[in-house]
This record gives sequence, C-alpha cells and structure tokens, in this order.
Amino acid sequence: MPEAASAPVATEARRATIGDSEFDRDTAVVRRAPGVYDIDLSAGWTIISAVNGGYLLAVLGRALADALPHGDPFTISAHYLTASQPGPAVIRTDTVRTGRTLSTGQASLFQYDDEGHEVERIRVLASYGDLDALPDDVRTTARPPVFPPMDQCFGPEDGPAPVSGSSAIADRLMLKLDPSTLGWALGAPSGKGEMRSWFGLADGRDADPISLLLAVDALPPTAFEIGLKGWVPTVELTVHVRARPAPGPLRVSITTRNLAGGFLEEDAEIWDSADRLVAQSRQLARARLS
Repeated sequence: MPEAASAPVATEARRATIGDSEFDRDTAVVRRAPGVYDIDLSAGWTIISAVNGGYLLAVLGRALADALPHGDPFTISAHYLTASQPGPAVIRTDTVRTGRTLSTGQASLFQYDDEGHEVERIRVLASYGDLDALPDDVRTTARPPVFPPMDQCFGPEDGPAPVSGSSAIADRLMLKLDPSTLGWALGAPSGKGEMRSWFGLADGRDADPISLLLAVDALPPTAFEIGLKGWVPTVELTVHVRARPAPGPLRVSITTRNLAGGFLEEDAEIWDSADRLVAQSRQLARARLS
C-alpha cells in the first residue's frame, strides 16, 4: 500500500496531536455534576445547518469515557431522535453495569427549543473496555479495500467551490475519494451504492477510538451513487471499535445493498495503516426519494 507519508495532511511543524487538536477541543465535555456534562456543539461540524451524526456520537462517546470506569468504546448504538443544532447542549449519563473487562452505560443529549422546552436529540447505549488489554489473536476473512493511492483520488478541494456554509465539516477533514465512487459528482452515479475514501483530520491529528466514531459517518452518503440527492438523515447507528488504530491515514469503505420503503443501510469498515480492521458500523438512514 502507499506510504502514509504521501498523505496530504498538515506539515510536521503544524501537525496536531491526540488531545490537542480542533477535534478534541470541539468534542470536549465539561462535567457539571456526576454523570451530567455540558458542551457547546460547534458549527464547524455541520452539513447545511445540521450537526454531523458522527461528530455527535464522538461527543457522547467522550462523555461516557469519563463517566465509566473503562475508557475505550467497544460498541456504541445511537438513535437520532431530532436534528441537533450548533450551540449549548447537556448530556446525561447513567451507568448500567460495571464489570472487570466491560462497563455498560447509556447517555442522552438534550437541547432547548424556541419555547425553552428540553428536547432529547440522541440516546445511546454503549459498552466500554480497554483495547490495549485485548489478545493479539485475529482470525478473519475480511480484506482491506483496494483503491488507488491518495494522489490518484479526489477531495472536496478538487471540485467546484461549494455554497458558503453548506458543508463546514469538509474543511476539518482530509478526504480523498476513490474515483470509481465519484460518478455522482459528475452527474453519472454508478448505481452500486459504494463509497470509499482515504480519511484523516485536516490538522494531521492521528486517529484514536473516539475519532473512529466520527470516521464511520463522515463520507458522502452512498445514496449519491445510487442516484439520490439531498440529505440522508441517520435513524440509528451502531459502531464496533475493534482495535486502537495505528498512526497514519485510514481507509474507509461503505456499502449499501438494500434501499426499500424509503430507508437504506450503510455498512462501513475502517482500516488503519497497518492493514487492521479497526472499526465496523451499520446505520439505518432515511432516503429522500423526491
């Protein structure tokens, strides 16, 4: 595979580190009381005016990492109840069970509507553990996705200038998409329901388990390659984190096999620079058919 040094990320002089990057600052939660956290959701992670679902999952994931005795998400399932907006939010967590190797908790994120009423935006249930304590034994038939090296792939900067404010999240990501999944951008979608891309954060910060929660939901929707247009809101998203990612760019592969009744699934795999499958996810999303 291409060397990680070919990644179009920040130079070493400007390269952000885990714990000291825009992503870390924008997902940081402030503990108000045991199990209760405040955050100001950043407008920098929006698509049109809605806050990206992967960013929101990372915010809730960070709150649970603080609330539970284990720090790494192993599995986290989120139901997106109403669209979140940039601005103040409160997260309430509850510990369901703690064990020697796994702890389970739930969390909900709330905002206020125009009348001052509290509205639940997302509810998650998650199990956390210690990724570094897992055995090295891996038995798998999964294989890394095969697509061109980064210098033969294309990102948002290679296309027409977007409408101002339409996708603020794109400025915070390093995306280089496989040309074979870019037919939608040329007005000729393949109909295959596939999206593949190199992935990183624009400031060069390496991936960690929390940022993997963002990565599974950061690519353009597979619905675009099916021939649909517009927003594809997530109904439910489950992520399995399988290993702590090695430094370097990630490869993300997402597929949709079934669009029916106005809903579709997206299955994602994330592979690190050491050719390890570090995260998997499935989400159910609503497709706009007209």
